[in-house]
Amino acid sequence: MDELLGRPRLAELAKQTGRALVLDAARDVLEGIRKAIQSMREASIDALDSAKIEEQIAIEVGRALEPSLRQVINATGVVLHTNLGRAPLVEAAVEQLRQTVTKYSNLEYDLNARARGKRDAHTTRLLTRLLGADAGIVVNNCAAAVFLVLNTLAKGAEVIVSRGELIEIGDGFRIPEIMAESGATLREVGTTNRTRVADYERAINERTRLLLRVHPSNFRVVGFTERPTLEDLVELGQRRGLPVCEDLGSGCLADLSPQGFEEPLAGASLAAGATLVTFSGDKLLGGPQAGIIAGKREYVERVRRNPMFRALRVDKLTIAALEATLLAYLRGSLDEIPALRMIRISSEEIGRRARLLVDLLRPELTSGEVELDVRDGWSVIGGGSTPQQQLATKVITISSVRYSAARLEARLQEKSMKMPVVARVEEDRLVIDLRTVFPEQEPALVSALRDALR
Repeated sequence: MDELLGRPRLAELAKQTGRALVLDAARDVLEGIRKAIQSMREASIDALDSAKIEEQIAIEVGRALEPSLRQVINATGVVLHTNLGRAPLVEAAVEQLRQTVTKYSNLEYDLNARARGKRDAHTTRLLTRLLGADAGIVVNNCAAAVFLVLNTLAKGAEVIVSRGELIEIGDGFRIPEIMAESGATLREVGTTNRTRVADYERAINERTRLLLRVHPSNFRVVGFTERPTLEDLVELGQRRGLPVCEDLGSGCLADLSPQGFEEPLAGASLAAGATLVTFSGDKLLGGPQAGIIAGKREYVERVRRNPMFRALRVDKLTIAALEATLLAYLRGSLDEIPALRMIRISSEEIGRRARLLVDLLRPELTSGEVELDVRDGWSVIGGGSTPQQQLATKVITISSVRYSAARLEARLQEKSMKMPVVARVEEDRLVIDLRTVFPEQEPALVSALRDALR
């Protein structure tokens, strides 16, 4: 080991990065060589050469210094892919971050009053204008928003919610468990498929503090069903002196009905009389991860004064990115928001791009070994949004004599790939949906497919 670390290249690396990092890399490389020998795998003289080992150690050090969070090409057609970061940010957010986060900013300083201000001010002004709310605050995700509302308004008391709305979303987030952690007591009413406003009214007692309505973002109950309208709950709440909170989950601000989607708008819920609404920032809103609480000023301020608000509030990066996203809505520039732009792209446009890509790729492949087709297909919004609703698209299907579809998918994600590609496999064919591929990524996609198919 001392001999290896004393070699000129590794000694210089140790000066630059610290001896501990180079030592760890050397141990990993040597351990790999030992295991290869022990397992009787073929080990050439070249692999045991000091210069070769030195090269492997230098490569390992380089890998350790590279960020593990990296850009990938999402060719799945899932717009809000939870595993791939959900909504990509607007380009303006990058510039806003560069301008305000890499230097000092007026995060909590009121330039007009020349005194300490509140970090909420930067997003509140936009949320109130866009939603028609009296006030709005931001925490680190929608689960935190729901928790904070329940903890503030109903700790030690009861919250009434329909059994058909006791949902679980990704990674085990369950409404009943969040309610329990908040200190509120869950009072279930109705049945899984049918709940009436009369069920809520019968359940109200001296311990009731809140009526909760939860949008079932990631599932649908169909058939023999019934659910009170938000207006029905608001009327009941006003009559019995109770606030009504609607958890919208996905947080849709733009009307998606032209694309065939029935997703409630946050502004419409407030217009219908909801006391508070909660929703995510990184789903249909198309911004950074955040949980938004908006509605009547009295209740928003009560939530803001909760000591837990400070533990759950967001930092300057989130505020800068969210402000840039909301400004795009204010300008009416929906196509600046990548998630909304992808949802609104027509199948015809995707088909045109797919055929051009196939025409670029086909001449570079061995004739008879690879089959490329452009076919009808479906994209989904994903991220717990718009269940059972799909977007018509065109997909590229690929089959290879040399590799199975699963092996092709794996080859597209190997470490050697400059930009890994995440795709789908259906009926032993690799499926590429360009709806979720940025046009500027297409040359890298062609290169990755060419390398994977060889």
